[in-house]
Amino acid sequence: MAESSGENIIPINIEDEMRGAYIDYSMSVIISRALPDVRDGLKPVHRRVLYGMSDLGVNYNKSHKKSARIVGEVLGKYHPHGDASVYNTMVRMAQPWSLRYMLVDGQGNFGSVDGDSPAAMRYTEARLKRLADELLNDLGKDTVDFQPNFDDSLEEPTVLPAKFPNLLVNGSSGIAVGMATNMAPHNLSEVVDGVMAYIDNNDITIPELMQHVKAPDFPTGGIIYGYQGVRAAMETGRGRIIVRAKASFDVTKTGREQIIVTEIPYMTNKAAMIEGIAGLINNKKLDGISDIRDESDRDGMRIVFDLKKDAIPNIVLNHLYKYTPLQSSFSVNNVALVKGRPVMLNLKDLIKHFIDHRIIVITRRTEYELREAEKRAHILQGLIIALDNLDAVIALIRSARDPEIAKNGLMENFALSEIQAKAILELRLQRLTGLERDKIVKEYDEIMLVIADLKDILANEYRKYDIIKTELGDIKDRYGDERRTQIEFAAEEFSDEDMIPDEEMLITISHEGYIKRTPLAEYRTQTRGGVGSRGVKTKDTDFTEHLFSATMLNYLLIFTEYGKLFWMKVYEVPEGSKTSKGRPIQNLISLENGDSIRSVINVRTLTNEDYINNNYLIMCTEQGTIKKTLLEAYSRPRTNGIIAISINEGDRLLDVALTNGDNDIVIASSAGRAVRFNEKGVRPMGRTAAGVRGINLNDPANKVIGMVCINREDAQLLVVSENGFGKRSLIDSYRVTNRGGKGVSTMNATDKVGKLVAIREVTEQDDLMIITRNGIAIRMSVLDIRQAGRNTQGVKLIRLNNSDEITSVTRILKDPDEKAEEFDEDGNVIINEATDSLIIKGDDAEVIEDEIADAIESEDDEDEDVENDDSDAPEA
Repeated sequence: MAESSGENIIPINIEDEMRGAYIDYSMSVIISRALPDVRDGLKPVHRRVLYGMSDLGVNYNKSHKKSARIVGEVLGKYHPHGDASVYNTMVRMAQPWSLRYMLVDGQGNFGSVDGDSPAAMRYTEARLKRLADELLNDLGKDTVDFQPNFDDSLEEPTVLPAKFPNLLVNGSSGIAVGMATNMAPHNLSEVVDGVMAYIDNNDITIPELMQHVKAPDFPTGGIIYGYQGVRAAMETGRGRIIVRAKASFDVTKTGREQIIVTEIPYMTNKAAMIEGIAGLINNKKLDGISDIRDESDRDGMRIVFDLKKDAIPNIVLNHLYKYTPLQSSFSVNNVALVKGRPVMLNLKDLIKHFIDHRIIVITRRTEYELREAEKRAHILQGLIIALDNLDAVIALIRSARDPEIAKNGLMENFALSEIQAKAILELRLQRLTGLERDKIVKEYDEIMLVIADLKDILANEYRKYDIIKTELGDIKDRYGDERRTQIEFAAEEFSDEDMIPDEEMLITISHEGYIKRTPLAEYRTQTRGGVGSRGVKTKDTDFTEHLFSATMLNYLLIFTEYGKLFWMKVYEVPEGSKTSKGRPIQNLISLENGDSIRSVINVRTLTNEDYINNNYLIMCTEQGTIKKTLLEAYSRPRTNGIIAISINEGDRLLDVALTNGDNDIVIASSAGRAVRFNEKGVRPMGRTAAGVRGINLNDPANKVIGMVCINREDAQLLVVSENGFGKRSLIDSYRVTNRGGKGVSTMNATDKVGKLVAIREVTEQDDLMIITRNGIAIRMSVLDIRQAGRNTQGVKLIRLNNSDEITSVTRILKDPDEKAEEFDEDGNVIINEATDSLIIKGDDAEVIEDEIADAIESEDDEDEDVENDDSDAPEA
């Protein structure tokens, strides 16, 4: 193509051109848009808005003006980048949840912490806050440089004088090209103290500065969780600060527990946060919360979480912190412009650059004030000369043809400057009086003192530092306030277990699969022969099948009839009162149809290698099969459970015990026979093995009713029959045989006594909890059950109705502080321990006395030992 005349085409490398253009663009973004200046802490748009408002005259002591008027002023004169950017900048400086110390006083709808947009600029009004005046003060005293605006028609300041360190106080955030800044706000009083400490000692260390500037102070309050990130941010300019919502617990009049949130982390959208939490609850990712309400009003924030009855508030709150924005992190990245270049700054750097800026401002302001004072002194000097030669001056002026001749005459005759001559010519006649002359002389003397003081400031650096301290002290007194964000210095990541006291609980599981935990203190001790107190509310067809004690942080190993194993922490079991029903266990574990819980044991931990590799699980089935497996094989919990033992057809898992590898095992049958052997006779097997024979039942109608692992030296064996008879015998009376034998007689299972239903290892320090099929519970001391020989019938432990029978017997630790009491279901009968006599209350006293007399007489008969003719069965 032919070249047009006058054209000069220069070939260039497009790669070099793009690189250069991109660098120019990125530097423009870094310097003129995204990063704040270290001196006043403002980006250009913030500076222009504040200067434009000041220029318009909307100061703190003037009336508000329409936001549209302010935006138009700033847009037309200084910042031609769209009205939205200007208006949004002004709005943010007026939001109390965005800036720690607001610079704009808004009137109207300026948005909300829920993320609502502000009203259009034509509806809102604004003016400067008084604190913004401290940034703008002394602009007219040549304290900072000015630069031409975008069309060179006006000038705007390159930086504001800034009497306080706005960058530290209000922070800043912005994304540039290839870099970003995210600076946290701080408490004004703390920052002022830190600046003063630096002025007093320029060699102060950052840890010493942090004794004054402790941590960021966010406008929305909250809690800084842990101090490591704060320390890193202060020392290096980078750090990750964990911020938590401020929450408390409350209980309604109906007894419902609540979590009340009054402060949320900085820059968190409240409405979006609540919506997100509701979604997690609906998706079953958060449990324990029944309702969320936002009760915030003009008095403050209040978010209410209603908890379910069985929820533990500490755990729910911990999960809220873990999975929701109620805990968030603020990543500090202190990047600001220092002499036009982006620099990473620590706390000491930020204070140093601010003080350097203030020294320059004070020096330039003092020089300006000195120039102005010297000008005034020069004029006053001329006026004094004129007044001293008043007649001559008046004659000269009267004889002059025009002001120019008069001016020149004054300059020549009295050695005056042109400025002084003009001032004399402009002098009003009233100033010629004697009193006015004295005022001029006095003003001259005063201004000469001011000049001397200003020169001293310029010559003395310490004076400048004192001025900085004085001005900052005034600002602290006027605007300083208390810290809003609390600090938890020694915070760590807590698990659910850290929030839970390791209290002892009674775990109850019914025949139909309802489970609950109840504080052990709810059960009161009763004496042998009591009628018991109502322990569990059950249906006529349901009854308590499993009852045992465990602490809150134990693991529950739940074994089912089909040989499956499920894991659960005790605190995960729903809490219920002594009379409550509990919750279906199917809601807590993945139980198959037709399967049921057969045994539950608790272990301290599944993570300690020494513990799980030196303890075993012994399992026993109803048909007498026994299996021994290392606990380590069951130490990896799975949500859907695992196969713990392979069960033969027609059999079912009955009981499981935790052993140390050298325990004696006793297995008892419903026919009243028991076999004792050492567990070393059972070799360890794999997790899915079926096991070996533990006892020879010798009769299809006979079945195993329990297994005991002997692990205490002072232990005795307690056996209980279904009709309420029981006894405790020395373990040594049960001689050790090989596994698989028929065993020896332990109780004569007559019609009166009934079949054996439980065998337990007890000591005299233990208490027993006995529960019947109808849900009656009685707690008694083992000491109340007399020791008897192995071949005896035993004594009556509990009086049963004709249709009732014992279903569960559990050993629990005895509380030495508890006192034994006896009472019926209506609370009519009480044992007086001091006299061991009965106190009868109520209208039915006479009837109850008769019943008690009959009971005592029958018990005396039952306490007699009855020898059995059965001989020991031979060893297998």
